Amino acid sequence: MAAVDDTSEPPDHPARGGELAYRHRLPTRIWHWANAITVFVMLMSGLMIFNAHPSLYWGKYGANYDTPWLHIGSTERSGFLQVGGARIDTTGVLGRWTDKQGRLQRRAFPHWATIPSSYNLAAGRRWHLAFAWILAIGLTGYALGSFANRHVQRDLAPTRSELSPRHIWHDIKEHALLRFPTGEAALRYNILQKLSYVGVIFVLIPLMVLSGLGMSPGVDAGWPWIVDLLGGRQSARSIHFITAMLLVLFITVHLLMVLLAGPFNEIRSMITGYFRLPADRQGKDAQ
Repeated sequence: MAAVDDTSEPPDHPARGGELAYRHRLPTRIWHWANAITVFVMLMSGLMIFNAHPSLYWGKYGANYDTPWLHIGSTERSGFLQVGGARIDTTGVLGRWTDKQGRLQRRAFPHWATIPSSYNLAAGRRWHLAFAWILAIGLTGYALGSFANRHVQRDLAPTRSELSPRHIWHDIKEHALLRFPTGEAALRYNILQKLSYVGVIFVLIPLMVLSGLGMSPGVDAGWPWIVDLLGGRQSARSIHFITAMLLVLFITVHLLMVLLAGPFNEIRSMITGYFRLPADRQGKDAQ
């Protein structure tokens, strides 16, 4: 997950293209890379857990003979993904695939997408829960710290003018045409970035944590209102899976933007903290 522009002090002159600017503080960089590892492990171990019962339901009940809204399975000839009444052939990727030894396997997700790579539900749960603590504690600390130092209010909160449909549509068009901010504007987040990060940090991940708790028998026994709030344990499981897939989509788009904006400069800024400001499109800033 990318961190936000958190320069502690404004530059003593207008930033120009080609200059190095301090963009990310050390705590933000540590949180970013810790999250990258944590989310990677949690997603892969989560797919191992999903392999134990590759079906999703709504409500309080779900078992082999109930009708799921999503199911990954196989027949004697093919693998498939079924969502509602729609079925998609996924032979070779989902439901029916060949392992490293060339043996046919009929589990939902292949060995290269899970932790551990061989089927082991107990180990998958241990990996998942261990890293869930890292994610939850890190997110809580980051959120509290960001409010305390006004990072959220200063850098992430959209302004009224940024939320206007015209402004949002303008940013969408600029991104579609690969026209990224230059000069000093590159140090600030645009409205699409702000909405994305606020949504992920303060909505998507907390909902994923809450739905994960909703699947716990201990939480169900001690705080049943959490499970009821989510619509039942099976609804919690579906919400957990959906939020995880939305997080995968966010990461995919983020990595694509890093590649398009200049991976060396972007990755360097998240390692050293320093970011070289892109020159404007006419190259004037670099002169």
